[in-house]
Amino acid sequence: MPSRRRILVTGASRGIGAAISRRLLTEGCEVVGIARDFTDWDETEERFMPIALDLADLDKLPHQLGEIARLHPAIDGLVLNAGYGRFGSLEEFSYRQIVEMVNMNLLQHLFVARAFLPHIKQHGFGDLVIIGSEAALAGGRRGAVYSACKFALRGFAQSLRQETANSGLRVSLINPGMVDTGFFDELEFAPGQEPSQHLRPSDIADALWTVLSAPAGTVFDEIVLNPLHKVIQFKKRP
Repeated sequence: MPSRRRILVTGASRGIGAAISRRLLTEGCEVVGIARDFTDWDETEERFMPIALDLADLDKLPHQLGEIARLHPAIDGLVLNAGYGRFGSLEEFSYRQIVEMVNMNLLQHLFVARAFLPHIKQHGFGDLVIIGSEAALAGGRRGAVYSACKFALRGFAQSLRQETANSGLRVSLINPGMVDTGFFDELEFAPGQEPSQHLRPSDIADALWTVLSAPAGTVFDEIVLNPLHKVIQFKKRP
């Protein structure tokens, strides 16, 4: 592997993605960050290359991703992190909302992987890391659509792991429990606020670096992280 890696991170501008990007920069990597906007991004590190892109616009995505791959041929790692949460019983979702959830929480990940895998394989090494969720391990009440996407991502990771091993590409899945981020801002619940009741974005960044810094022949197929105490707080409605 080269002494300086170039990693693409989706959802890089805030939350887990921002923590991952900063950790990679700290470790000397170059980071190509994708997000809808970088208004909240305050880093001026020259090794961070932000690209404003709407990953939910699937019609435009193949061409846009192809241009990024052309401009950054040195990319040898993908961190598929972007996504959002919406929860409720199935009949509370409109058909349009179901499509939007699947597009953003499943299909765009497949598109990003499809766009870059041929280029990474040419290097003879590389990493693809999916930031999944504990919702990929067990379905829960009011989480049918979200869990369906995360279960599918888990199957995608497992299949791709077998498909790409001979090319030197490592595929890993990181499934966090509840992380204290803006993910919950628009939701009716959030993790408990005691330190033992939620994960920090830096915890996921640490797990990611463990995956990336492992010897080339070692793969962390799947990592599950949870706070010591699982506590859900429901917000008071105005």
